[in-house]
Amino acid sequence: MAEISLKPVDRVEVLSIMDNFVDVLMSSTPVAKRAPLRPDAHSRPKLRAEHGVAMLVTIFSGGKQDTFLFDTGWTVDGALHNMDVLEVRPKELHALVLSHGHTDHTRGLIGLFKRYGRRRLPVVLHPDAFLKRRGVRDEHETYHIPPVKKDLEAEGMEVIEERGPTVLVEGHTLITGQIDRITPFEKGSPTHQAEIDGQWQPDPWIHDDQAIVINVREKGLVVLTGCGHAGVVNTLLHAQKTTGVSDIYAVIGGFHLTGRIFEPVIAPTIQALRGFNPKVIVPQHCTGWRATHEIAREFPDAFVPNSVGTTFVL
Repeated sequence: MAEISLKPVDRVEVLSIMDNFVDVLMSSTPVAKRAPLRPDAHSRPKLRAEHGVAMLVTIFSGGKQDTFLFDTGWTVDGALHNMDVLEVRPKELHALVLSHGHTDHTRGLIGLFKRYGRRRLPVVLHPDAFLKRRGVRDEHETYHIPPVKKDLEAEGMEVIEERGPTVLVEGHTLITGQIDRITPFEKGSPTHQAEIDGQWQPDPWIHDDQAIVINVREKGLVVLTGCGHAGVVNTLLHAQKTTGVSDIYAVIGGFHLTGRIFEPVIAPTIQALRGFNPKVIVPQHCTGWRATHEIAREFPDAFVPNSVGTTFVL
């Protein structure tokens, strides 16, 4: 695959619309601007946290700005509720990008469509995002509810299915498409299955997993992950290879290092992350308590904790 030359941007702001954690008393940093505590905070609706991800990404370049939404959270109204609390007006969205088809990243689409439907808003995803999925572990089955293509189209959305990379926002934003799996320790989800041709089949690689890549002028790449099912190291390697840019400025999102299956991957992941030397690391969502604390210890200058409502200014 030929390199994709990303146009550098002056600044990118990433607003955490939904994540697993909220702390309204967390202090701001030069990078992380926390949601303000208003004088009427006790009577206003409160920000929610849930096991899901949604980020509002705004790109600033040459005096212009463009905004798109990356994932929509788990519940129908969670992301929409937080947008209302944060006074975000999504009518100016350039596009909606889905990292993959799991319910905790896509179900908020229903609420968004009910309020803001009938627009030719581009929805960018990998074709496998429409597959029915389930996790099978210890005789228990957990089913994912995928988005339905005909429902998206019925709501007036412009569905863009791509297995390969997509470039948005006038050449400033790369959606990676399918990420190469090359590290020996990021082996996917062994308990994951997909319904293909009417049969439940192993689907450990979750190929629809994709990330966002933005090149900040004189800083390097900002990489945003939803769950990071491809592995955060594979994702960063793929971003470097695809863009030809070696400097990793920031990595924000889910790294999928929580739980019995994935905790053994924490140590080699942190060892590999040292080689990238990112200036900002913001673990979210499925990264997990143990991995987050290890990252905070190993990268004290780069680590920034997230809270719903935080805007990362990069």
